[in-house]
Amino acid sequence: MSMVAAHAKDRRLHDAIFEANQACQDAIKIYGADRVTNATIGVMLDDNGKLAALPTVDKIYRSLDIRELTAYAPINGLPAYCAAAIDLTFADNRPDAYISATATAGGTGAVHHAIANYAERGEYVLTSDWFWGNYYVIAVETGKRLKTFELFDADLKFNIEDFTAKVDELLEWQSSLLIILNTPANNPTGFALTDDDWDNVLDVIKARAARGKKISILVDIAYIDFAGETNVTRRFMQKFGGLDENILVMIAFSMSKSYTFYGQRTGALIAVSSSKDNIAEFEQTVKYSNRALWSNINRGAQALLVRLQQDKEAHAQFVKEREDFYQLVKRRADIFVKEAELCGLRIVPYSGGFFIAVPSDNPIAVCQRLHEDLIFAVPLKLGIRVAACSVSTKKIKGVADKIKFAMTIE
Repeated sequence: MSMVAAHAKDRRLHDAIFEANQACQDAIKIYGADRVTNATIGVMLDDNGKLAALPTVDKIYRSLDIRELTAYAPINGLPAYCAAAIDLTFADNRPDAYISATATAGGTGAVHHAIANYAERGEYVLTSDWFWGNYYVIAVETGKRLKTFELFDADLKFNIEDFTAKVDELLEWQSSLLIILNTPANNPTGFALTDDDWDNVLDVIKARAARGKKISILVDIAYIDFAGETNVTRRFMQKFGGLDENILVMIAFSMSKSYTFYGQRTGALIAVSSSKDNIAEFEQTVKYSNRALWSNINRGAQALLVRLQQDKEAHAQFVKEREDFYQLVKRRADIFVKEAELCGLRIVPYSGGFFIAVPSDNPIAVCQRLHEDLIFAVPLKLGIRVAACSVSTKKIKGVADKIKFAMTIE
């Protein structure tokens, strides 16, 4: 006898990332951390294998009054926090449009609110075939389905042809469509759409919107601060101004990676529209979802962000510290990419972020073979995810060669 409701029956969560990390932790207990390479988890580890935290974030958080940490926050978030999230998201690239933000439980909460409220039940959400698995989980949880387009063409460029085909396929019978694009520093590939790619994407969307279709875009920027120079990586956001009223752009902002504040679960969903009414509707809709799901968001993390933005000296120090972290990840990734080229290992084009992807027809077998070398990576449907963020500079050397060897006997 099953006691759960029919729609929840037989739900089982199989998370490849956490399962791979658990296998790694089991190996560490047997062989010791020095002998094991953990390329599974999406958090910053320093070169000693310890969880890295930004010192200024730690200092300010510990200085907050206990009332600031424990009091309730407004349902939509502290107004100063929402304003800061908007400023940080766009930097000098704020589009000419109406903009609003609501606090969410991490970037995941932002993704949830977009899928829950801007895709019809029983219909499809569209994203790329290289995608963060939680998109699927959230879609199912909220009564939606997930459709993918091929992210890369034969030349490993953004596949605008398949993107267009999938958009048209879904809009043949759906009157609206939510599209999720995780860029720059895509998880799991490190890929980023170029300015030309964005022009092509928006041309497709504007043409369909002109036919009366409602189209929403969610841009997941969780790793943007590890993708390059602030205003270069955000330049595409200027393109979100002046769009038709039946196009809504949303951006998922997260404090997890940019502030090494993973467990505090604080983020924001930001909406951009040429319609003031669409933004007013957004504010009420996500406020309802906030109240229903978690009542309100972690006040302490919001207060931290506000304080950090207001203290110019502390903010300057924070920016320097985060730049050091970015350069550390970049050095590790550069080693892997260079060694992959030297040994002939085919990888997905990497432009920044925590992860590098290796296409494979049998990723599970390759990862199991890597276990023999005490290397742990994440097997995905289309290949293997290597977390440059969690592998020390010393240990990343030779990993590409080991993967290449493992693939020759897969």
